[in-house]
Amino acid sequence: MPALRPLILASASPRRRELLRTLKIPFKVIPSRISEDSGDQPPRRLVLDLALRKARSVALGRKRALVLGADTIVICRGRVMTKPKNRAGARRILRLLNGRWHRVYTGVALVDSESGRSWKEASVSRVKARRLKPEELERFVGKHMDKAGAYAVQDSEDPFIERIIGPRDNVVGLPLVNVRSLLKRALRAQGAR
Repeated sequence: MPALRPLILASASPRRRELLRTLKIPFKVIPSRISEDSGDQPPRRLVLDLALRKARSVALGRKRALVLGADTIVICRGRVMTKPKNRAGARRILRLLNGRWHRVYTGVALVDSESGRSWKEASVSRVKARRLKPEELERFVGKHMDKAGAYAVQDSEDPFIERIIGPRDNVVGLPLVNVRSLLKRALRAQGAR
């Protein structure tokens, strides 16, 4: 069986780096610089499309590498929430999520830069936000501007999330069961050539 090609994570997210390190596979980070705007699509298709675009943008011009892209969004009451653009946006998101169930979708895509082949999968988790008083909620406004939904389930000092049904690492931004699956599929494809 051939060895896995060098792996590149097309994300600047420290949380994704931490999660990927747990797989004990060497990788390097080259963040994608693509726009995360993708129009009006169903949530699963949206995260898959964005993850694949990120991976493909980093794979361009690289030789013999596997590039992993990921994208996470939060859906509450039919509204898509990505990273807040400012404090007012973070406040609006947190107020909408306050005390409510919502869904977190993460798409992951893997691109073989040599063959151009790609594989993608998505994960979804149901998440219940704790009901906080307005003054409690205000303490979190602006704290997690780099995260979809404006909260951080991995932050022990962020008591906003009460319950998760589904993969917790999906809520953090990188569902490892899907990443393992994509890497196995790429390895099988490599061996078939």
